[in-house]
Amino acid sequence: MKYALSIGLLWAGLVTASVPTFSTRLARVDMFGHDYVRIEDWARQNGGEARWMVPKQEIRVTLPVGVLTFTVDSRKAMVKGTHVWLSYPVALKNGSAHLGALDLATTLHPLLFPARYAKQNPIRRIVLDPGHGGRDPGNKEGVRMEKIYTLSFAREVADLLTKAGFKVTLTRNNDSFIDLPVRPDLARRREADLFISLHFNSADGAGSSTVKGTEVFAMTPVRANSTNAGRDQSGAGAGAYPGNRFDAKNMLLAYQIQKSITEKTGAEDRGVKRARFWVLRNAEMPAVLVEAAFMTHPTDSKRIYEPAQRRQTAEAIVEGVLAYKKLAERM
Repeated sequence: MKYALSIGLLWAGLVTASVPTFSTRLARVDMFGHDYVRIEDWARQNGGEARWMVPKQEIRVTLPVGVLTFTVDSRKAMVKGTHVWLSYPVALKNGSAHLGALDLATTLHPLLFPARYAKQNPIRRIVLDPGHGGRDPGNKEGVRMEKIYTLSFAREVADLLTKAGFKVTLTRNNDSFIDLPVRPDLARRREADLFISLHFNSADGAGSSTVKGTEVFAMTPVRANSTNAGRDQSGAGAGAYPGNRFDAKNMLLAYQIQKSITEKTGAEDRGVKRARFWVLRNAEMPAVLVEAAFMTHPTDSKRIYEPAQRRQTAEAIVEGVLAYKKLAERM
């Protein structure tokens, strides 16, 4: 079932939930067919300031809740020390840098001013989704298949989450094939509070052995651009899906896991990204997809194949979940 959400209602609802004092009266300008807001005005409204680090190229925003850095004509931002990809590039007009209004509502405000959720609905049940399985091997590097390592990884994460007090189940417990739409549906039937799909990355072509790092995907907001449009699965339009009901929570969960992995393991920070993957767009609870490391990189792959390093990444995911839980359940 698709949910008919308008951009106006989405904007108003998310802002109201995240920042009760946030005003939508900031001046808007139309750029490239989208609403943009001047960064200086937004920073001032939230008790901070914006300063050019490199004139007309890089701007830093200092707010009471943290520091952000933006680059003109780029969608990659730094939010309190962790990279986050925007839906639209930062734009320059009349000497001032501008941010997409949709990015303020669905990306930045959920991270800077997390909403307070109902304490009577604590986060207890988590479904982990080991990517691929059965006739779908996932990425392959020599004789190594992604499906084998995602299952081992999921079991380690599940063990640690269970010890932390969560009730955890897996979408698959052996080398079996499970169709993509079935995976989030399993989480729904198990009344999961969170859904986390676990994967390992790979790169192709010249220079593939130099590509490394961690990236965590959250569902793309309604009508927004995904980070890597080519990675959206066929048939995924830009309209609303069940997963969009949790846009703010999806982003906060993805950010906390990305931040935890990169800080704890030293993995290269490829950023929090957006995609309309099947398992994200059909999830009826907060959901993320983790690409923990690259199978094709000589040292990054050790975080997959070496048990001690894989365990460290698993621990980082658990710490990210706990950080999210603390924010989501705070009084």
